[in-house]
Amino acid sequence: MTSRFLIVPAIFAIAAAAAAPAMAADTNCATTPAQIRTLAATNSDADSARKALTLVNVGEQLCGAGARSEASKKFSAAAKLLGTNLAAMNAAPTAQ
Repeated sequence: MTSRFLIVPAIFAIAAAAAAPAMAADTNCATTPAQIRTLAATNSDADSARKALTLVNVGEQLCGAGARSEASKKFSAAAKLLGTNLAAMNAAPTAQ
């Protein structure tokens, strides 16, 4: 009886941990590239900006092919090159 009370919460914890990366990778293929391009335009390091824009272009192609998870990785790498992270960009409030 006691083992059932221990197993059920453990199963929920494992399921939540497995779902966390999928939720973190939720990327809007329409707005994220524009946000990264804006950051690249204001970046003083031209080489990092060029590499970031290349990653954004690849990410957009992956979005078009339906590979949102892989596109999210490219967008995240581009954001890191520009000195920020994708989670901070997506959490920032937008003007309405």
